[in-house]
Amino acid sequence: MAIRVHLPDGNELELEEGASGADMAAAIGPGLARAALAVEADGELRDLTAPVRDGASVAVLTAKSDGALALIRHDAAHVLAAAVMELYPDVKISIGPAIDNGFYYDFEFPEGVSISDADFPAIEERMRAHVKAAEPFVREDLPVTLARERFAAAGQDYKVELIDDLVAKEGVETVSLYTNGPFTDLCRGPHAPSTATVKAFALQSVAGSYWRGDSNRTMLTRIYGTAFFSKDELAAYLERLELARQRDHRRIGRELGLFHFSELAVGSAFWTPHGTTLWNTLRDLMSELTAARGYTEVKTPQLYDAELWRISGHWDKYQGNMFVTSDEERPLGLKPMNCPGHCLLYAMARHSYRDLPVRFAEPGLLHRNEPSGTLHGLLRVRHFVTDDGHIFCTEEQIESEVAGFLEFAAEVYALFGLETRVELSTRPDVRIGDDALWDRAEAVLAAALDATGTAYALNPGDGAFYGPKIDMHMRDSLGRSWQLGTIQLDYNFPERFELTYTGADNAEHRPAMLHRAILGSLERFLGILIEHLGGVLPVWLAPVQAIVLPISDRLNAAGEEAASKLRSAGARVELDHRSESVARKIRDAELRKIPYMLVLGDREEADGTLSLREHGGADRGAIAIDALAAELAELTLTRAR
Repeated sequence: MAIRVHLPDGNELELEEGASGADMAAAIGPGLARAALAVEADGELRDLTAPVRDGASVAVLTAKSDGALALIRHDAAHVLAAAVMELYPDVKISIGPAIDNGFYYDFEFPEGVSISDADFPAIEERMRAHVKAAEPFVREDLPVTLARERFAAAGQDYKVELIDDLVAKEGVETVSLYTNGPFTDLCRGPHAPSTATVKAFALQSVAGSYWRGDSNRTMLTRIYGTAFFSKDELAAYLERLELARQRDHRRIGRELGLFHFSELAVGSAFWTPHGTTLWNTLRDLMSELTAARGYTEVKTPQLYDAELWRISGHWDKYQGNMFVTSDEERPLGLKPMNCPGHCLLYAMARHSYRDLPVRFAEPGLLHRNEPSGTLHGLLRVRHFVTDDGHIFCTEEQIESEVAGFLEFAAEVYALFGLETRVELSTRPDVRIGDDALWDRAEAVLAAALDATGTAYALNPGDGAFYGPKIDMHMRDSLGRSWQLGTIQLDYNFPERFELTYTGADNAEHRPAMLHRAILGSLERFLGILIEHLGGVLPVWLAPVQAIVLPISDRLNAAGEEAASKLRSAGARVELDHRSESVARKIRDAELRKIPYMLVLGDREEADGTLSLREHGGADRGAIAIDALAAELAELTLTRAR
């Protein structure tokens, strides 16, 4: 009996009943059969050995296909686990997925065994042996009782727990196991035909990771790695990683004296005087621009009764990421976002349709209880400030408010030379509000994007739990993508907080609510910007815009006078009065990435000038102090790049 499948080009292919994905690839052509890694059938990725279903829409996955890298990185995780189990026979294995840019596997090593980068060469050597052996990935589906017994007999407690969870939560009766060489793992699959597809790989780092992300459970050892289809791709990626290491904002922040971290305040930055100047300059920019666009800056409390968070839905959906305390037996929560407080503030006054839109802005301090293992410099912190704003408006005003946000965001990003792409993120699985509200909200945001001619991609399922959103993404100088601004349309909070305005008909109506941020967390944005620019900040943003460098101690007084004149004109200027050579002073100023270096010698003192050298080596020669002050003022005023 024959079956028919639908190919990506619209044609149909006839196969014998029971034909596998490999059979299908061979029927299309020998070249495809050699290149085939897996099969996508009706959107589901399956092994080449799996039978093809009659009537399925199918595509053969090759090295050129989307998703192919994730497939071989999952293969590489199994190869890593096989190698580790050979080198450390008493190790216990847990999970090993593919992730962005690579893969990892979590292990519990025997007592007394500690893994570091120094162990990578031996592990990689064993991995290469498994790859060279081209071990087939063989799948078997077993009843859960047999699979459980098998892992229990091997002392693999984490696999036993995973099987028990699958039975309890999903009611499964069988589970799939994959074997390559001597190694067998509990795994949903799919996998490529053999380990030979893992052609180029490298182990990268070791970290601690609690089992199931629970700090009360065992701390496991996580080994990270990456894999590519060719050594050239791997080499290019490792080169990008080295560039990223050199641009790491934590390293640059330390070198430039901008911020520090302490184990006594985990996940919270200590901003130095220079770092605070940088932070304040960014905050002042957003305060100025939001005021110019009709926002009113407000200030709301840090600590709220749990009842507020119950109304907003955060107590049920987000409590694990909140810092919770109590007073007089009343549970309280530190705010992880400003929106519920802004709803309370809006509700404290009566509003007419003539008042709308009401635009609140708050550079508000927030706290989120991020897991310690996810904290990363300024990019993931527990204590931060956002350039937060909330707009309460009529239904008819939504489109123009979204358009205004898109224009505002473009203006801000242009100041930093950032180009963005836009995504419309739709309803997640876990959400509040009925489907009719979500249908309406998603349609309104799409219409606003279309009306402004904004190109965008759909990002299904990534909306906030209370509403869909438009997200702005940028790609930095190292090719990495970052999500920056967002605007979220929310019909749920106005319902939950019973917000109203009086319409032209004298009846009470619900406003729509827009949550918006352009930079997001100021801390995170500065971390991204520092890495994007390699720490070379534009003059208007640099904590120290210029430094006066006298060529000898006897010119220090003249140097202080020049610096004082520039400071009086509003410039942020330092004087290097050390008894060092001017070459050493220039070198140190270059390392500090100060935009303008102002050399002061006898001739400059006599002429009332300074010799201007820009960061990076451009020598502009003598410039009058007044002219320099005017130039710095103009660059700061216009925020020129």
